[in-house]
Amino acid sequence: MSLPNRIAQWLRDYLETAGADGFVFGLSGGVDSATAAALAVRAVGADRVLAALMPCHSQPEDLRLAQKVAETFGIPTVTVDLTPVYDALMSLLPPSENALAPANIKPRLRMITLYYLAQSHNYLVLGSGNKSELLCGYYTKYGDGGVDLLPLGGLYKTQVWELARELGVPQEVIDRPPTAGLWPGQTDEGEMGITYRELDRILAALEAGDLSGLDPAAVEKVRGMIARSEHKRRMPPIFEP
Repeated sequence: MSLPNRIAQWLRDYLETAGADGFVFGLSGGVDSATAAALAVRAVGADRVLAALMPCHSQPEDLRLAQKVAETFGIPTVTVDLTPVYDALMSLLPPSENALAPANIKPRLRMITLYYLAQSHNYLVLGSGNKSELLCGYYTKYGDGGVDLLPLGGLYKTQVWELARELGVPQEVIDRPPTAGLWPGQTDEGEMGITYRELDRILAALEAGDLSGLDPAAVEKVRGMIARSEHKRRMPPIFEP
């Protein structure tokens, strides 16, 4: 069985076990969400999925590409503009010198929206995080990390690109520089300080236990990213008296 069909079967099995009727997910205009959306349609059909378009001081290109993905796979959509909600909340919060503090509110508002839609339809929230991001903690805790299941969580970013091509994701979505859309001009690779291709080579080498031929400084950088984000991959610790 092909990889897309194996993932689709896994999604169907999970849905049946959970007693849910379908999947809801955010469409950002990026390759990960587009690939997850295509897999959901393959698993249960377009009539049992819902894509949420959730602009929040977003670039117009985000919405255009998200709509293109929805049209490509025949996915019904709902648009929820979170900009006024974000602005209202920020007006109540004290200023922060950490740029990530206000930026991370955006994915957390999206998580709230997705769970509202999921409960309204008896759907599960489908995440789009990939193995590269999960291992390095490149996601927002209780934001885009707040989902019910992760069909791409076992695939490196470079593998997601290959899968997207196989599923028929629009080429301009695949070619688009990966971005979380946290602020204008933000890109994943720029923020992490490493390309996905180099990151994946190092992660795969660490998994295999063979680091020969790799830049030691880059390896230590990735090790640090993994260590600092360990808390994101665990349930909250509980004190046992």
